[in-house]
Parts: sequence; structure tokens; C-alpha cells
Amino acid sequence: MGLRSFFDRIEPQFLKGGRYEKFFPVYEMVESFIYTPKTVTTAAPHARSYIDMKRIMTYVVLATIPCILFGMYNTGLQTNMAIAEYGASGWRAAIIETLGIGFDPNNPFANIMHGLLYFLPIYVVTLVAGGIFEVIFAVVRGHEVNEGFLVTSMLYTLILPATTPLWQVALGIIFGVVIGKEVFGGTGKNFLNPALVGRAFLYFAYPAYMSGDSIWTPVDGFSGATALAIGASDGVAAFPERGIEWMDAFVGTIQGSFGETSTLAILIGLAFLLIVKIANWRLIVGCLGGMIAFSTLLNWIGSDTNPMFAMPWYWHLVIGGYAFGLAFMVTEPVSASHTNMGRYIYGALIGFMVVMIRVINPAFPEGMMLAILFGNVFAPLIDHFVVQANIKRRAKRNV
Repeated sequence: MGLRSFFDRIEPQFLKGGRYEKFFPVYEMVESFIYTPKTVTTAAPHARSYIDMKRIMTYVVLATIPCILFGMYNTGLQTNMAIAEYGASGWRAAIIETLGIGFDPNNPFANIMHGLLYFLPIYVVTLVAGGIFEVIFAVVRGHEVNEGFLVTSMLYTLILPATTPLWQVALGIIFGVVIGKEVFGGTGKNFLNPALVGRAFLYFAYPAYMSGDSIWTPVDGFSGATALAIGASDGVAAFPERGIEWMDAFVGTIQGSFGETSTLAILIGLAFLLIVKIANWRLIVGCLGGMIAFSTLLNWIGSDTNPMFAMPWYWHLVIGGYAFGLAFMVTEPVSASHTNMGRYIYGALIGFMVVMIRVINPAFPEGMMLAILFGNVFAPLIDHFVVQANIKRRAKRNV
């Protein structure tokens, strides 16, 4: 008996009046994951499009693949370099030694495999913990399990440090799914980015695990500051002294979260999203424009006490979570503005806010997460004023 026949045979048990009627969302989730949904619209008008929710989410996940691969490589690279000085310990080191892979930072395969042993547990915990609550809400509400969680889980994993305890990983994604999305009605109805909501919850609930110099490389005793932390304390001029050149930051061989360090990998993913028309270029132009304009203004103003005033826009672009947030979160269609002019304003607001938080708030050197959440909150208001302005302009034209 084929798999298709098996699904057809058990389907009546999950339909209305069937024994497992309440669990239809679970059946639909598994069946539609393997096969194309056979449901069609039943009333006119019909809109034909090759883009559906599943394809959109698949494209976004595909766009993150360069970040995933480089994130594993860089995590393994930073870890193996630290092991050379501090030594190896733990079950991951035991696996590496058993397989005979070694800890040579000059061996790309050794770096990727070591990084995989940190990436995979975090991703699996994210999928299981968040997926359980996705299914619970789907069963209670009687709607299908949406593919949007695949994107949320991937983005959430990529913005976490490799040292994040797995129980915190689970707690953060549950908070992001429930508070950031499901309480508002689920995928398509959330006005906040769920992955960022989960990350923000962990940052404010457990700041010692989400900030500082010791969280980026999972080796006991190792401490290494991110480029943003160095810039906040000593300025851009200190980067070469600490072994960080602009090209290092662009390629991504620096301290940071899994998927945020490589601007090159991020731009590859962004280019793909633009080609398949998932990302809207107006959001990108607005965010880049706001960041470049405000950082340039602060460069011109200058400061004798705050070295971050001197950081040029091209350094803001390649350090911290700016590039990752620009590519995968600013462009998220649900929580962003929906009018064309609103997209420019929304993007510019985030670009302005990230520089303001990084430069003027000394307690929080990274600002992209808060800037995007701030923009999410104001997106509906921005669209409202844009629409009202269009109505008034048309009304005057027709007087």
C-alpha cells in the first residue's frame, strides 16, 4: 500500500464527525508537508498565483542556507581557535575526538562539523518546543498548522549565541510563538516578529546569557568582545588593533550569533529573496537610507566622550545584527508596512532607530532587534497616515 493510499484511508477519521476530528490540523500538517494540498476555492472570483504560503516560507528558508552554512563554519572556527589555547571539554569535544575530526581551525570540515554540533541541538529544541505550541493552538482553534513556523524557528536559531542553554532556547521560542503570534490570531495576524519577540524576551529575562564577552564562543574561560562592544568602548580605530578588519566583518569571521556575522552570506540570501520577489526593495532602501543618513550626521557632529559617534555607516552595515535584520526581518511582509510610501518610512525609521540605540544608548550596543520591534509597533500607524494622506489628496483633486 502506497503512502498516498494510506493518507486517503485514514483521512475520514480526521474529518468532521470522525473519531479524531479535533486532530485534523495535525493530519493536514503532515499530509500537506508531503503532498500538494488538494483543496481549491469554491466561489468566484478566483485569483491565480504561483505564490502560496508554503512556497513563500520555503523560499525564505532557502535564503537562510548561506547563513546557516557559514554560521556553522564560523562557530566551529571561533571554537577551535579558542580550544587551541584553553583546551577542549564536553560531549561535543568527545564526539569530535571519537570521529577523528580534530580541532584544527585551518580545516574547514572540522570547523563546520564542530559548529554543527552547536547549531543542531538549538534548532531541534526550537522546532520541538515551538512546534508543540503551534500544534496546540491549531488543534484548539481548529485551523491548519501554518508553515510560517519553519521560518520563525530558523530565524530564531540564527540570532542566538552558540552558548545559549537549551532550556532557555525552548523558553524563548515558546514565548515568541505564544505572545508574539498566537495571541493575535496566528500567522498573518501578528504585528510583531515572533523570532525577535523570543530573542528580546531572553535578552531582558536572562541578560547574562545574551550579552557580554563570554557568550559568543563556547569554550570555558574564553572571553572575546564583539565588534560592536569594541566600537562602543574604544572606537573604530581599535578594530585593527583587535584583529578586526572591515573585510573580516563583511565575510563574517568575527564573534557573534550563529547567522548574523557574515554580511556576504546574508546578501546572497537577500539577493535570492529579491529575485523571487519575496522581499520588497522599498523596505531595504528605506532602512539603508535611514541608517546611512543618521550615522553620517552623527559622524559630522562628533563627540569627545562617545567613540560610537565616529563609526561610519559602512561599519554599522557589517557588524552586529544589522545586515541580518535588514534581509530577513525588516522585509518580513506581515509585520512591516503595506503601503509603498509606508515601506520607505518604516524602513527609514528602523535605520534611524538602530543607529540611535547603538550610538546614544551606551547600555545596549546592539540596536537592530529593538529597532525592528519598535518599527513593528508603528507600522499600522504609518500605513494609516499614508492612506489618509492619499484620501485627502484625491479629495482635493476632485473638488
